[in-house]
Amino acid sequence: MKWRSRFMLVVSKLMAIGVIIFSMLAGFIFFYIVSDLSKAQKKRLLEEMISQLINFMIFIWLGKVLLNLSIFIKDPLAILAYPSNSNAFYLAVLFSAVVLAYKSKRRKMDVPLFMESFLPVFLVASFFYEFIQLVWHDRVYSLGYIILLTVLLITFLLVRDRISGSVLLIVMLCGWSAGVVLIAYTQPFATVFGYLMDPWFVGLFFIVSILIIIFNKRKRDRNGWN
Repeated sequence: MKWRSRFMLVVSKLMAIGVIIFSMLAGFIFFYIVSDLSKAQKKRLLEEMISQLINFMIFIWLGKVLLNLSIFIKDPLAILAYPSNSNAFYLAVLFSAVVLAYKSKRRKMDVPLFMESFLPVFLVASFFYEFIQLVWHDRVYSLGYIILLTVLLITFLLVRDRISGSVLLIVMLCGWSAGVVLIAYTQPFATVFGYLMDPWFVGLFFIVSILIIIFNKRKRDRNGWN
């Protein structure tokens, strides 16, 4: 019976990953359609986004192992029974930020352009993910986040050709952060791709993201990007 429960757990995990992959694919298609960049640029950015997302998934598992190290040492397979909680997600965000900072410092990536390109991917992927949760799993608490994402997507489509990419990023970050914090206080919880979002993390993420956008914009304006 033990092997059967583990098998069902693996199947459940694979189905959850499949929903995320489908959602991300929808986001990539949306980005490719609406982006005004050249085909070569879009191809390069898509490859970079896929690479960073793979790294992010690895970082989540690494975070889960680090948070349950004693259990992992005793029984590595038992770690599958432990969900990747918010703390693992936060660690993955931290590790990803370090990777992006390193690539930016080594001039291997135009971080502002990457963030601007990933924005529509994130919004559309999040929308599809939450819609699936609402329809398939009847998770009514997804409705509030779906409404927020719908407002952000409409805003994105209306203003993206009227303001600079950095300003658009800041506007979207303000709207997303304020919306998620509002949801966290008006509903039992707020989630992003199934991970609980604490208001303190959303606030910290907002502040750090704004600082990164401003710093890299000034750096790019001062030195240019090759």
